[in-house]
Amino acid sequence: MVRRPVAFVTALVLFVEAVGIVIVNGVLATVADNQSMSLAGMDPDAMVTGTWVLGVVSGVLLVLCGLIPLLAGIRDRAPGRFGRIALIACAVVHGVLGALAVGLIGWAAFVFLMAVLALIVLTLVAFERPGPGTGEAGAGEAPAPA
Repeated sequence: MVRRPVAFVTALVLFVEAVGIVIVNGVLATVADNQSMSLAGMDPDAMVTGTWVLGVVSGVLLVLCGLIPLLAGIRDRAPGRFGRIALIACAVVHGVLGALAVGLIGWAAFVFLMAVLALIVLTLVAFERPGPGTGEAGAGEAPAPA
């Protein structure tokens, strides 16, 4: 009966990660604004606005992905088709970011992203999806030899 606590921990970690992403992008936007940074001659205000938009959109997506395991933990049921697809996409993004982070940021960021990836995958596999034969008499039994 570890599935509900895992779902709640996954939701909490995704919510905390959402706040962290918004804060990191806010710091980057502030630095870009204070330094009047631009990329290939782009307007510095566009850089600042783009950084804020990326941070807020990423934070909202992580909150939405965090709601899926939270609801699964409250209901004690597996996420539906859309929820599973969203969690799989979130897991893929964490895997790719972990692969990039190990070279660009360091092992601590890699370990954090892989821990979040593991929580998401554990949430996906901890809840049993009812199969087409579940609940029928003798569904779990092997066929009788002929």
